[in-house]
Amino acid sequence: MILRGNLFSQKLEMETSITILAPDHQSNQPHRIVYLLHGLCGRSGDWIDYTMLPNYAGAYNTIFIMPEVARSFYSDMKFGLNYFSYITDELPQICRSNFNLSGDRENTAIIGASMGGYGALKCALSRTDLYGMCCSFSAPCLFLKEDLQRSEGVLNFKELYGESLLRDFQAVFGENIPWSPKDDVVELAGRKKGNAEKLKVYLACGTDDYLYHDNLRYSYILKDLQFDINFEEWKGNHNWYFFDEALKRSLDFCFSGKP
Repeated sequence: MILRGNLFSQKLEMETSITILAPDHQSNQPHRIVYLLHGLCGRSGDWIDYTMLPNYAGAYNTIFIMPEVARSFYSDMKFGLNYFSYITDELPQICRSNFNLSGDRENTAIIGASMGGYGALKCALSRTDLYGMCCSFSAPCLFLKEDLQRSEGVLNFKELYGESLLRDFQAVFGENIPWSPKDDVVELAGRKKGNAEKLKVYLACGTDDYLYHDNLRYSYILKDLQFDINFEEWKGNHNWYFFDEALKRSLDFCFSGKP
């Protein structure tokens, strides 16, 4: 069953779009839940429209929640809306009040690609009390700190990444784009060293993706921090062909062998 519509968010102070994929069959058992996050240019319906998710989902007793966050990088924006608080605080409450969902973090996953992959990592590492599994595909996971340092100011950032992304980052992080530990997934992971609360992490990136080396390095960082991590790579690029296969593999990673 596919549901597409809007809900009013107190955190955002407005209506926002949402897409939900729920099992067709009824069950007395609480459903597992996957929060599925879109990329920079995306919307809530992307995973339904551009992947085989409805076919994959039939194998799992799982509800898929796909919110919409514009170009916010899943953050409480400096000049904008509180999307991080919406995703991690309000949305779980809304979903649990309307669906029979498991309250166990071991049955809760957050998954995303590109900007959504960054968002999945940021949310899961910030709120390990909520999520037991995190899957990230082709994420800009080392982008924030290293590239801010390399750009050495707003003008150089504009030259490196373009005016559109500069405006996005200024709206999200502030006019001078300052580095903040709460937005850096390397820093957030480091804070969990030795106490990762059994967060299972799946990373995937295509070998032709411009973010491949960053994702490979990030997998080494998580391994050094003793995370339960599985990194997979295969020939592919930053597109829906790769994300579709990664989604299928990530669902097996999260739920294979579970009743």
